[in-house]
Amino acid sequence: MPISIILLLIVGALIVLFVALYNGLIQRRVAADNAWSQIDIQLKRRHDLVPNLVETVKGYAGHESATFERVIQARNSAVTSGSSGVGASAQAEAALSGALRQIFALSENYPQLKANENFLKLQEELSSTENRIGFARQHYNDCVAIYNTAIQTIPSNLVASLGGFQVKEFFQLDSAEVQAVRQTPKVSF
Repeated sequence: MPISIILLLIVGALIVLFVALYNGLIQRRVAADNAWSQIDIQLKRRHDLVPNLVETVKGYAGHESATFERVIQARNSAVTSGSSGVGASAQAEAALSGALRQIFALSENYPQLKANENFLKLQEELSSTENRIGFARQHYNDCVAIYNTAIQTIPSNLVASLGGFQVKEFFQLDSAEVQAVRQTPKVSF
């Protein structure tokens, strides 16, 4: 076999390998971007529920205005943080989660509120949304881990550097939120 044919086969194989690796990286990046959009959908759903919750609680605990203001500020901050990146969004969402916990803690002081059908419905919807956010966050972080691993391992890291692929940020809870989640709930009878 002439040397030129062997060289053409080697170059052809390298081109096919490059294209396959590049396309694989594109697929992983798109999967991570899609997973982020799923988080974004659930966060918007939560943002839409918050004003209704605040209005319902205001009817029973109108003098708790400082708590309502914190919730509205946290919601507005979370709404505007979406374009600031994953880290900023995660921080704003953690602040909103903390503010929502304060609203639900208020319900303990107002038995009529705890019995209100609208409040219970909103509380259930928010709880369901929080679960969806948790699953979407886990899926996003899984996709990001696969993508980041692909762009950092040989030989796809060579293609990634040529293609301008960048490491994606994980959606992580801040340290205060992590402590709140990890804390064992106290149960008393």
